[in-house]
Amino acid sequence: MATPAVGLLSACVGGGDDTQKQSTGTKSADNPLGIDPKAGVEIIIFNGGLGTAYATDVDTPLFNKKWPDAKVTYSATEQISTVVQPRINAGSPPDMINNSGSNLMDFGAIVKAGQAADLTDLFAAPSWDVAGKTVAETLVPGAVEQGTYDGKPMAMNYSYTVFGLWYNKKLFDSKGWKLPATWAEFTALCDTIKGAGITPFGYAGANASYYMVRALLTSAAKIGTEQCLKDIDNLKPGAWTAEPIKKAAAAWGEIGNKYINKTFLGLKHTEVQLQQDQDKLAFYPCGSWLENEQAKDTPPTFEYAVTPYPSVTTADQLPATAINAAAGEIYFAAAKGKNPQGGKEYIRGMLSKEAALGFTKLTKSLTVVAGAADGQTISPGLTSANDMLGKAGKDVFMGYLFDTWYKKLDDESRGAVNDLMFKGGDAEKFCQRMEAASQAVAKDSSVTKFTRS
Repeated sequence: MATPAVGLLSACVGGGDDTQKQSTGTKSADNPLGIDPKAGVEIIIFNGGLGTAYATDVDTPLFNKKWPDAKVTYSATEQISTVVQPRINAGSPPDMINNSGSNLMDFGAIVKAGQAADLTDLFAAPSWDVAGKTVAETLVPGAVEQGTYDGKPMAMNYSYTVFGLWYNKKLFDSKGWKLPATWAEFTALCDTIKGAGITPFGYAGANASYYMVRALLTSAAKIGTEQCLKDIDNLKPGAWTAEPIKKAAAAWGEIGNKYINKTFLGLKHTEVQLQQDQDKLAFYPCGSWLENEQAKDTPPTFEYAVTPYPSVTTADQLPATAINAAAGEIYFAAAKGKNPQGGKEYIRGMLSKEAALGFTKLTKSLTVVAGAADGQTISPGLTSANDMLGKAGKDVFMGYLFDTWYKKLDDESRGAVNDLMFKGGDAEKFCQRMEAASQAVAKDSSVTKFTRS
């Protein structure tokens, strides 16, 4: 499971030894970040839907080829917060951290505590393997913005994820089921699917409710443009009770009441995804990491494909083809690590075209490195995601950032959407609950606020 959303965080993010000696070197054309070429670099990678082979088989060998005397110490975990947070608190963090998964750290709090290194020099440095361009100039639009806090880039969001409704193309083709563009077509198809003895729509309530939050808010953005999501990020009063949010919540609430399997509330993501692989579930809301995550459980009868969330109203301001696609998977250099510049240099290597292509081949996921997979043969699911991206054209929006900015709001959204979808909750209750949570965060002086234009 991959996510740009926030998970658990221990109470303390401060502390640590500010005087720890850090490795530095001399800046040059070949060493733009001024790393010590003989200093070791410690990295820790989240072991989830993307696996870890890209780090061990692509990124680290690439780094070692350029810096043969800089030993990379590697480890992986499914519990980033549990493993890394105590080390940050103690002042001995790894140099480069992949902050992801349901147990990831509250990155807004990390930034507030001064524990993340400013990546301005990384993005301004020359690309590793694209002549004449800076690192930033090789990335897709919005990639740097997604990891920017109060005007400073603090994280590199690497995996470029396309979100939508995932389904088995072979099943749909065999049944002659036409993909829906309108909500009426969607509910009619759900009736047909239900009549065939298959659960029309579902997600895992135990640990993947944020998949549903994204689906609901994507629909809201299609109704009222991305501005309604910016209002939510900016904690604007009334943002959660605005008409686009209400209409999206009402539409999805109907899906929950009529077409979801209520037992999914207690299941984890892989359990629900396995049911889809077995053709017990038709539509699953997720990002483009799904195909790779399920690779070992996908039978020959299943071919991953994705379609946009249907238009909710006939007056949606964005077309049915509009989609949410965004940079996810947070990687950052620890400001108080032994070798933060080395951590940044490791990220610079990841942002090379060579590393990005290797990542895509291994994970079936795109990266923020523009054009890195052009002309390559890629998997069916990723091909479908690329096609959807192409059809969306200019109607691709980044989505929201509150999930990485405000942990309490993110937690509340997960509970609220589960109540809406599994417990017969109504749109008004959902919106009022989220509005109250939003304004509680807005009025909490202990929470660092971020703004989005």
